[in-house]
Amino acid sequence: MLKKKYFKTKEEFEVTFEVDTAAAESVDLVSEVNGWQPVKMSKRRKDGVYYAKMRLPKESQFQFRYLVDGQSWINDSAADAYATNEFGGENSVVITSSS
Repeated sequence: MLKKKYFKTKEEFEVTFEVDTAAAESVDLVSEVNGWQPVKMSKRRKDGVYYAKMRLPKESQFQFRYLVDGQSWINDSAADAYATNEFGGENSVVITSSS
C-alpha cells in the first residue's frame, strides 16, 4: 500500500510504502530512487505491517519492489502502475503528482 503526503513548500511528496507480510523475518524496499540499494523496512508492533518512508520529488515516477527475507520479490498490490523489468517480471511504480 502507498500513502502519499504532498508538501507544497518543498515540491515533494512523503511516500509511505507498506507491505503486510506477517510471516516475514525481514522486508527491504528496493527502488531506483537510490540505485536499487535495499532499504530495511520497519515492522509495526500493533499490526505486523512493514513500512518505510521516503521523500520523492513532485511530478516523478519511480519503480520499486519488496524483497522478503532476502529471497522473494513481491510487488505492491496498490502500486500506481507496473513496468516490465529486464528479468521478464514486473516492478511496481509510484507516481508523485499533485493533480
